[in-house]
Amino acid sequence: MTQPMYDDAFLSRLEAGLRTALPRWGLSSETRLNLLTISENATFRAHDPATVRELVFRVHRPGYHSRDEIESELAWLAALGREKVVPTLTPVPQTDGRLIAEIGDGGTIRHAVAFDLVAGREPAEGDDLARWFRELGAINARLHRHARSWQRPEGFTRKRWDYDAMLGEVQLWGDWRAGLGLDAAGRAVLERAARVLRTLLDDYGTGEDRFGLVHADMRVANLLVDGETLSVIDFDDCGFSWYLYDFAAAISFSEHEPFVPALQAAWIEGYRSVAPLSDEDCAILPVFIMLRRMLLTAWIASHAETPTAQAMGEGYTRGTVELARVFLDRYEVDGRDAGLSATSAGRVAS
Repeated sequence: MTQPMYDDAFLSRLEAGLRTALPRWGLSSETRLNLLTISENATFRAHDPATVRELVFRVHRPGYHSRDEIESELAWLAALGREKVVPTLTPVPQTDGRLIAEIGDGGTIRHAVAFDLVAGREPAEGDDLARWFRELGAINARLHRHARSWQRPEGFTRKRWDYDAMLGEVQLWGDWRAGLGLDAAGRAVLERAARVLRTLLDDYGTGEDRFGLVHADMRVANLLVDGETLSVIDFDDCGFSWYLYDFAAAISFSEHEPFVPALQAAWIEGYRSVAPLSDEDCAILPVFIMLRRMLLTAWIASHAETPTAQAMGEGYTRGTVELARVFLDRYEVDGRDAGLSATSAGRVAS
């Protein structure tokens, strides 16, 4: 999955390729492009002084999503917008009506899409995060309700984020065993955690009431606060997974922080204000947190060129091992997988 380093020369090529496509959206040659983020993709903000238009462009990393997958994401976004399910991005078509452009990068073809600019800022340190997680829980409940009832268009296709995709044979984001700085002792701990996770998730199951279309990456970086409004952006990783995995994704890179229980309680409260959420479902949340943490450990190793991965570094891997030790103390019984019996579910909730 790894691609060339996102160095200055590489980003300059991306920008040059995107610039050639701007007229397809009716933007002038005076348009200024500013890089916003580099993660799975590169995201640019465009300002055209000639037309006073502002758009956000996402240039896709090749080999991750197919054109059909991107079209499916945009179809869900369009439906969410039409039905006013949640404040989010609005895809912007080119002048010919198409949503996806192909741009050249040497011998590589990349896909690019555009969205209207969404007002707001990322929740910051010092904000009342519990307040926003209460709202996020309500948003998740509305999204999940929509996903259960929405008639998906013919040909709709998105990735399946199950155990095999994350930690098993498929490894969509790489192999956690390649975690930065992971030593033999740490690997042994994570091997045990992976086995227990598989057992717990097999017990929980993938029935239609628990598994469906989700955002899958609703972390703070993908939230925008504007006054009293919380918007959700970046549906690039949306796919089929456990509905409650969305909470684990929301606390990405903060799984070890002492404020997580308060955010979890707020999220549950918000969710229950819109839709039922059983105690059994609440009990599985720490399991999804461990699953997400190991997935992100793999992502950091396979995306080492990104600023996020460089900021996390080996310390994140060490933290994953420590969290896994705590996880095993709860869910591994005498060296065996506990499973989600009534007794083990009680331990999950504690």
